[in-house]
Amino acid sequence: MNKPYVIAEMGVNFYDTAKIMNITPLEAAKLYIDEAAKAGIDCAKFQSYKANTIVSKNSPAYWDTTKEPTKTQYELFLKFDHFGEAEYRELCDYTHSKGMDFTSTPFDYASADYLEDMVDFYKISSSDITNLPFIKHIGKKGKPVYMSVGASYLSEVDEAVRALKEVGCKDIVLFHCVLSYPTAPENANLRIIETLKKDFPDVRVGFSDHVAPDDTMMTLAVAYMLGAEVIEKHFTLDKTLQGNDHYHAGDPADFAKAIANFKWIDKVLGNPEKTVLECEQIPRREARRSLVLTRDMKAGEIIEERDLMAKRPGTGISPKFTEAVIGKAVRKDLDEDTVLTWEMI
Repeated sequence: MNKPYVIAEMGVNFYDTAKIMNITPLEAAKLYIDEAAKAGIDCAKFQSYKANTIVSKNSPAYWDTTKEPTKTQYELFLKFDHFGEAEYRELCDYTHSKGMDFTSTPFDYASADYLEDMVDFYKISSSDITNLPFIKHIGKKGKPVYMSVGASYLSEVDEAVRALKEVGCKDIVLFHCVLSYPTAPENANLRIIETLKKDFPDVRVGFSDHVAPDDTMMTLAVAYMLGAEVIEKHFTLDKTLQGNDHYHAGDPADFAKAIANFKWIDKVLGNPEKTVLECEQIPRREARRSLVLTRDMKAGEIIEERDLMAKRPGTGISPKFTEAVIGKAVRKDLDEDTVLTWEMI
């Protein structure tokens, strides 16, 4: 059975969970991995950065400050940049022990380098789509590269894809993404998935979702139906927590529901080959029509058009042969309402 490859974007949500539960961020991150594995998720994704290499100190917030009140990007990133190579290696090993893939989005060259022997693929943020030197640095490493293309023009996506191909990167996934937290449903523009598939036919296309979860997880279901092969969404254990990404993240139940939707969609989409299914064989026979006599007929009588009517079941001569039957003689006495077969005429 097919379903999209599902990535739980842990981001830095586990820091808030650690504070609430009075445990270390590393313990909280492992708890997130545990719950993701139980929900049937394929990959746990983190973010690797240091505040002083990702943002200048006065960069203003671009998120909903009623949900996350921090006023500058630097101040926010400073809260969540405690992990380094050792912590990510531990999380990588732990994630693999749970049967999931591991990745982390690097936001600087040092992170990209130390992650090289840990990640199953690299993830590049929408924010780095025009950072072509960085994209090339990652693309040279010989690993698959998954790249979000939020807040970009198609020409910028094309430049980034060309940059990856120039340095020999062959396995590329482009994520349709809207760089707005949370994304209003009317801004989700999921048809861009189709646009990316059409304009970049030699790469895979996915969807990185920032729409707040609904009861049915319909946004992700629609993305899959439009052709998203990879689905990424922020992950939390508690959507009510104050903080960076909880308010648009999915919890384990949301992810489990989305995965069940994908499986159901795949089941009902079925096979594109038009044929008669096994379950249709009996209905096909009983519900179709045959040529039936409208009166008693004696052996040797010639069948006229008025002697025939198309009725169920479809076990006799098909109505498509009406012209061939008219003018033929019946071989034996037949009662009204007889379903004609070829042996009878």
